[in-house]
Amino acid sequence: MPQAVHVRPSGHARAGMVWIPGGRFQMGSDEHYPEEGPAHSAVVDGFWMDRYTVTNAEFRRFVELTGYITVTESPPDAADYPGAKAEMLVPASVVFRKPSHRVDLGNHFNWWDYVPGADWRHPEGPGSSLKDRAKHPVVHIVYDDAIAYAQWAGKELPTEAEWEFAARGGLDGATYAWGEEFTPRDRHLANTWQGEFPWQNLVTDGWERTAPIGSYPPNGYGLYDMIGNVWEWTTDWYAPHHESAQSCCGGVAREDARERSYDPQTPHITIPRRVIKGGSFLCAPNYCRRYRPAARMAQAVDTSACHVGFRLILRTPRS
Repeated sequence: MPQAVHVRPSGHARAGMVWIPGGRFQMGSDEHYPEEGPAHSAVVDGFWMDRYTVTNAEFRRFVELTGYITVTESPPDAADYPGAKAEMLVPASVVFRKPSHRVDLGNHFNWWDYVPGADWRHPEGPGSSLKDRAKHPVVHIVYDDAIAYAQWAGKELPTEAEWEFAARGGLDGATYAWGEEFTPRDRHLANTWQGEFPWQNLVTDGWERTAPIGSYPPNGYGLYDMIGNVWEWTTDWYAPHHESAQSCCGGVAREDARERSYDPQTPHITIPRRVIKGGSFLCAPNYCRRYRPAARMAQAVDTSACHVGFRLILRTPRS
């Protein structure tokens, strides 16, 4: 259960935010991964959106003022995970571990580890810290953590449609947030993986893991890091195709269809999942080419990872 937090009183809720005008756009894609289709017309109302993802410094302030403890910092309730091994029922999170050689890309356990002691304060596990990372996006955040921060800040998480519309920056139908070429003039415009994932990272753009916010150019709306760096939570339940995951009410996610978080193609997955957007520093040309506005992934609501963060919106009139 999410912890109760008090809304932060503020007369400057729009500071650090950008007005997104809203409108009709082509959502999704029929040219990439199947879960992105079908491409369809969608409409969102105007809203304010954080210029940057929430940073470690901002999340630390929230924790210090409220005493909030993230889900990852608490041991899982054994009743929620029948049959789980005792050694797994400890505070832990998912961390990327780079293998030293080529591995089978069909087995993600070749590079993901469930690391006891990994959390937002210790991104790579015990012994790691946030030193020199105050302006990096906070990670190891589950859905309820993002909601708790949003309640405190007096804001909300975006729907998938709102997020995608904002990420496109006015370039309706473009493959990338900046146009049709991934690296125009060999310039990296987002923090993604260079080299052969997962064992070879050439670090051409200078960042092997997360990068400080604002390290890359903004999109057409003035938003930074909508692509790459970290995946971002949205409120939509995940479904394998867009036609079964439509939002209502001008982009406000429906909460009356829990079954939409389940993929009938993988019935063994019983943990509800939400849509995350944007890709991360682990997206590579040879694996997970999801550094595009249309791309989407399912993330279990109880699972945090070293490449998942969030940003918030405010649904109020511009004037």
